[in-house]
Amino acid sequence: MWQYLLLLGASLLVTEAGSQAVLPCVCRPPSTSAAVVLWSKDLEGTVWRKGKSGLEHWGIGAAQRVRCPHSEVGAGDYSLYIKEVRQEDSGKYTCMVQDGEKILSKRILLRVIKVSISPPAPVEGNKMTITCSVSPWPQEATVSWMLNKKRVYPESADYVLSKNQESVLESKASAGMMGNWSCVVHKGRKQGKATTALTVRGIVNPSSASAKVYAEVGSAVTLPCVFSTGLTPSDTAWERLDTSGSALPLPPSFNLTSLLSLPPWDRSVGVGQVGQGDGGRYRCSGTVEGRRVAREMQLVTAQVLSNSPSTQKAPVSLTCHLSDASEVTEYEWVRVTYDLNGTQSESSVQKGRVLGINKVSDRNSGEWACRFHGKEGALGSVTYHLHLMSRLMGDNETGSSSNVAMVAGLGFFLLVLLLVLVQMYRNYRRRKLILQYPALETIVHTIANEREDRERNRVKEDEISK
Repeated sequence: MWQYLLLLGASLLVTEAGSQAVLPCVCRPPSTSAAVVLWSKDLEGTVWRKGKSGLEHWGIGAAQRVRCPHSEVGAGDYSLYIKEVRQEDSGKYTCMVQDGEKILSKRILLRVIKVSISPPAPVEGNKMTITCSVSPWPQEATVSWMLNKKRVYPESADYVLSKNQESVLESKASAGMMGNWSCVVHKGRKQGKATTALTVRGIVNPSSASAKVYAEVGSAVTLPCVFSTGLTPSDTAWERLDTSGSALPLPPSFNLTSLLSLPPWDRSVGVGQVGQGDGGRYRCSGTVEGRRVAREMQLVTAQVLSNSPSTQKAPVSLTCHLSDASEVTEYEWVRVTYDLNGTQSESSVQKGRVLGINKVSDRNSGEWACRFHGKEGALGSVTYHLHLMSRLMGDNETGSSSNVAMVAGLGFFLLVLLLVLVQMYRNYRRRKLILQYPALETIVHTIANEREDRERNRVKEDEISK
């Protein structure tokens, strides 16, 4: 007795276009090797046939892309494999197995599901359609759409759905729509699924207007503005935006000359040294195929603020400061040390925005890093060299002592110089008074000579008397 599987007189199979379809036809118990197997399609005729001698014959339509594995035939499996299924392959197929007077006939309905995009690679802002077609279209079927495995319709109302033997999504192309679009068609317990990738031409990096670039004050950073590879945008421009969205001049730290060394689709701009006031919103724009494409991003500056203690022994407080900390969920302070070979090691000290150090010493001086994290992981980090601050404080104290000693020495020197000058002035005055009376000077000189002669004579007389 022949046993075969029928579902309401026919089996239903939904296959994605471009994949391989397997039309089942299994006999239990298996037939003899002399059985005749015929696969045919309604309105088209024979697709594949195996005669009593074992010779195979191919017919029309998908015949050149079909096969029935010999290894399975002996087990009673006459399933038909169709490679690279096309929409024209859809329809009703019949599997007939004849073994002597016994005949097995099985009907299979093949539906082909396909997702197509028009235009294939739209430019940002232009209209586009994503179409899900099933041939033949199942009556009373429901359709759902998924983007990157996340359901977007009917949950989302961002797209317009129309039906006419197919499901169509109409929207304006945007970077947020890029990815794998899947159409899932449900009918009862059966479902079919087809997927295709959507590429939107325009600015691919950053991919959204909510992008943020974190940079340490004083460091170099690049604000990305990358168009789709191969595009040559015209009239590209960089602007800084105020709170109302109006354009402002770029800070002087922005190096627009760096664009000359980049490919035409890369309009990223470099910032040589990020300043404290450089944080804010920026916009990159360019024209692609007549459509103005723009992308906004935010530059977030980060730095460590210190309470600047007056002495080295005073407590130190380090604060991790960001110009926009709305996406930060956690702060982490890490001490960075280096051995004699220059090998870096890190140790996490505490969580929190503020790090307090009671007294600066060799055990806690050196390089500190504040790392900040968001919901999806690390956002950035900023470093602070505590040992530089300690040395500076020590240098200030040493410099103050040196200044006091230098001032005292200079004062003593000036005092001695003043006394010498006073004495020189007094001698000058005395000589000036004497020069006013020349005769008096002669008399004084004669008296002085006579006094000296008397002194010499007295010495000689004393020597003779002895």
